[in-house]
Amino acid sequence: MHPYVVIGAGPMGLCTVRRLAEQGINVVGLEAHSDVGGLWDINSPTSTMYESAHLISSKRMTEFSDFPMADEIATYPHHEQMRDYFQAYAKHFKLYEYYQFGAWVISCQPEGDLWRVVYQQAGQQHELLASGLLLANGTLHHPNRSQFKGQFNGMQLHSSEYRSAAIFADKRVLIIGCGNSACDIAVDAVHRARSVDMVVRRGYYFLPKFVAGKPTDTLGGKVRLPNKLKQIVDGALVRLISGKPSSFGLPDPDYKMYESHPVVNSLFLHHIGHGDISVRPTISALTEQGALFSDGQHGQYDLILEATGYKLHYPFLDKVHLNWQGDAPRLYLNVFNPLHSNLFVMGMVEATGLGWQGRDDQAQLVAKVIRMQLDNPSQAAKFAEKVKSKAQLRIDGGMNYLDLERMAYYVHKADYLAAINNEIRQLQLG
Repeated sequence: MHPYVVIGAGPMGLCTVRRLAEQGINVVGLEAHSDVGGLWDINSPTSTMYESAHLISSKRMTEFSDFPMADEIATYPHHEQMRDYFQAYAKHFKLYEYYQFGAWVISCQPEGDLWRVVYQQAGQQHELLASGLLLANGTLHHPNRSQFKGQFNGMQLHSSEYRSAAIFADKRVLIIGCGNSACDIAVDAVHRARSVDMVVRRGYYFLPKFVAGKPTDTLGGKVRLPNKLKQIVDGALVRLISGKPSSFGLPDPDYKMYESHPVVNSLFLHHIGHGDISVRPTISALTEQGALFSDGQHGQYDLILEATGYKLHYPFLDKVHLNWQGDAPRLYLNVFNPLHSNLFVMGMVEATGLGWQGRDDQAQLVAKVIRMQLDNPSQAAKFAEKVKSKAQLRIDGGMNYLDLERMAYYVHKADYLAAINNEIRQLQLG
């Protein structure tokens, strides 16, 4: 049998290879870097990590449940600790033996019921035929660059290119965006820059990393509230803990809690409140010396950094094969493809608090589906019909997610995990 090919050796790729191997499925992993860890290995040529980066969710809410992080690791681990954790995971479950490293995938094309995968390794081009493709190359690699009128003559870069706060030394800095990376980088900049301004185009909910000495994401009652009620209750709690953003000169969100990803940062509002970061409205145009803003004010800068997020990017595969509609592929459970039953998009899922275990649940389901396809074609055909009928179904928990590119593949954590595990139970029942 031709192997199933997993592209990527980040956490999603690793657990996918593990679960396929457990099912006795012939699997090969292709990874562009020389080691596992994906985004979390700052030395990887595809990493967009920066030196000060830490996990924004706590380790106990993020780790694989059957491979916990060591007690001595910080509650919010540094990226180097995360890299070491994923390398230890790969060693523990003997995943290195399945991977070919330094393997850059160039193209994937359907060939009958198979896929022809072309990749480059050590200066040589290679091809293999795959029984199936599992795309686990990550969602945070391809920068979403802004388009502005005008031209800025200073240094301009995207957060994907940012590595060290040394770049800010004695510079007048403008950061565009106010997501988690933007706020992290702004906090980095205040210690080195001459001044830090920040373009904030919409309102955000801001959470500290700790409340009453406990990680914020571990708080909450044991009884699950209805989704709409939880929005109201948690939104009120956030206002109680952090105050209204407008109190800090920031726009208030015009949407409910959880309809966009919250910012988790204990220091950002602190620096706003101390005047270390100045808030600016949207940019009307760039100028040679800086930027003209929508309020008519002009700012002069030495460096403009766009922390404007990322686009889904599968450069080795034509979008037509992914049932791509709008900003993202339309797939059942964000994984299963109505056009190709042997093409799976792994990890194209975001949800508040999903963690690596939620992604491992996804990998377990996919491995069981592939095993079913190999062993029980009639049952697999029924599942394929379900995929076709439900590919447009979004598991949003009734949330009115913002119509933003980065939210196009967002799901409601509890409802998504329930749907994944319901499918696993149904497969086990046969």
